[in-house]
Amino acid sequence: MPELPEVEIVKKSLIKKIKSRKIKRVIIRNSNLRFKLKKNFRKKLENNIINNIFRISKYIVLELNNKSYCVFHLGMSGTIHLVYKKKNNITNTSFYSSPFLPKKHNHLEFIFDKIKMIYNDPRRFGFFLIFKGRDSLKKYFLKLGPEPTSKSFDIKYVKKYLKNRNKNIKNILLDQRFVSGLGNIYVNEILFYSKLSPLKAGCKLKHKEIKNLIKFSKKTITKAIKKGGSSIQNFTNTSGTKGHFQNSFKVYNQEQEKCRSAYCDGTIVKLFISNRSTFFCKKCQK
Repeated sequence: MPELPEVEIVKKSLIKKIKSRKIKRVIIRNSNLRFKLKKNFRKKLENNIINNIFRISKYIVLELNNKSYCVFHLGMSGTIHLVYKKKNNITNTSFYSSPFLPKKHNHLEFIFDKIKMIYNDPRRFGFFLIFKGRDSLKKYFLKLGPEPTSKSFDIKYVKKYLKNRNKNIKNILLDQRFVSGLGNIYVNEILFYSKLSPLKAGCKLKHKEIKNLIKFSKKTITKAIKKGGSSIQNFTNTSGTKGHFQNSFKVYNQEQEKCRSAYCDGTIVKLFISNRSTFFCKKCQK
């Protein structure tokens, strides 16, 4: 599943390609996504201009000139393809990438002048929703916690949240109500840099450990965005450029590799926490 950095790259790519364009037509080939598309979905989009494109956590928002918002989430396997009418040029903007347009599972098409955007999703865990007005949009996202790079993700907020919480710190970081946008890949990396065991209870973290957790959450996500995200199964942006953060992985998918911390001779181990693969060094992550 794409995490905050990958969704940020998709957003930036779409801004370059479809912002300020008019949606001439919407083709619905399958309305049965995670949430069934509303009957008026097509009508609410067609003949409207995309005034802006922004991201909230792992969601992308298309702001339309009729003061409505089209929100979509890629789910586990959703991908966005851009196809140019007069060129044999197909670019996949999403986490799982292919240089070819898939023959199956192309559920939605947004037709613009000279280009179309296609949503493909074999597992159909992604979804599209439309909100009328900014108030209804804000209401939908009220339960999300702050993003890791935001100013509100600070020592006061984190300390208060972790107090009396016996849940392990990995599951806490994956809880979107605490901090939004993080997923399994980046949580593994953040905990490595913070020298924290993923099994440690949140309430057991000391002041310095919390400071490091905040610091490396911000640094890791910022670095991942600068490097274009992580290309797992060839994630690329709309220019066909792969992300490079996977080359910086310290623990993720590094099972049985030597620990990359300076002065540590430990080995990266793999275990499952809440059915999610977890990688860490038992020797330096306490």
